[in-house]
Amino acid sequence: MAQRPPFADIALRLLRKPSHALDPEERRVLASIDAGTLVSRDAADEADARASVGDRLADKVAAVGGSWGFIIAFALVLLAWMVLNSDVLGHFGLVFDPYPYIFLNLMLSTLAAIQAPVIMMSQNRQAAKDRLAASLDYETNLRAELEILRLHEKLDLLVADRLAGLEEKIDRLAKTGSAS
Repeated sequence: MAQRPPFADIALRLLRKPSHALDPEERRVLASIDAGTLVSRDAADEADARASVGDRLADKVAAVGGSWGFIIAFALVLLAWMVLNSDVLGHFGLVFDPYPYIFLNLMLSTLAAIQAPVIMMSQNRQAAKDRLAASLDYETNLRAELEILRLHEKLDLLVADRLAGLEEKIDRLAKTGSAS
């Protein structure tokens, strides 16, 4: 006969599920209750620990590409490119990308073609972080609920024991009172 996990009784009593029907989060919570360990973890730390080099790079590109500093610097570079190729180099006949700035358009299109998927990767990673945070919040909330239920059980047992003791005392008093 297979041995039941140590938290099988808690699963049946509090969650009203057999241990084989538990979700992974529920298993972790019950195992932590059984072991007396903490279940709460920082979602950001967990996500960072699971992140690959590409994930971290995508986050940095998205952070830079989605900032006012990048927008202002990029606008200045574009303006300088246009002034350089229209007026400054035009005096010397050295214009390498004259109006309508076809090479500049090619570079902008290439940048957009590369930057958009990288930013989307970062957004996907942020969505995964959010799902992880929700899962960790669920585990913490489940742990708190189960601990409250266990405390209620303990209090109920204490009250029942106390009432039984009082009933015994009342019975003894009634017997001694009726005997006299």
